[in-house]
Amino acid sequence: NKILAAVYGPREIHPKHLQKPDRAILRVRYNMAPFSVEERKKPGPDRRSVEISKVIRGALEPAVILELFPRTSIDVFIEVLQADAGTRVAGITAASLALADAGIPMKDLVAACAAGKIDGEIVLDLNKEEDNYGEADVPVAIMPIKNDITLLQMDGYLTKEEFLEAVRLAIKGAKAVYQKQREALKEKYLKIAEEVGE
Repeated sequence: NKILAAVYGPREIHPKHLQKPDRAILRVRYNMAPFSVEERKKPGPDRRSVEISKVIRGALEPAVILELFPRTSIDVFIEVLQADAGTRVAGITAASLALADAGIPMKDLVAACAAGKIDGEIVLDLNKEEDNYGEADVPVAIMPIKNDITLLQMDGYLTKEEFLEAVRLAIKGAKAVYQKQREALKEKYLKIAEEVGE
């Protein structure tokens, strides 16, 4: 996957009737570029993009301290340039990093990963072929420090034991992703500090 994520705001909302008097609203726009998949797709948002935008917003909202910015919006744009599989969890991960990098106050980063079932076996982070022919997909997003799950979905059929194993594996994967997120942020700001110090 190759994904860009950008954050704008907090900024005033227009039209004004959309404003919340006690908090900001988080708006998410997820879009797949027409060239992101092998079979070129029509440009612009489709039903799937609108649904995934809502899912991503739901996964990110618990982490963002929206009460600090009443009557404003924080806009997150996610653009998928190359889609393999798991663009939903990759989008959540990229958007969380973009929010932190933009200086938006957060309770925790949101890290996401998916597990699935292939040939009767639970595996982590399916690729495109596995996703297309797999029996199930379980995307999970977490706030590791708060120990909260912000997204848990399932597509396909799993027994209770398989589902619990998939969730456990996805959480383990998300915790590894979280470490990479922290390293990326640390690396960026250490580099900036070095440049300022020179």
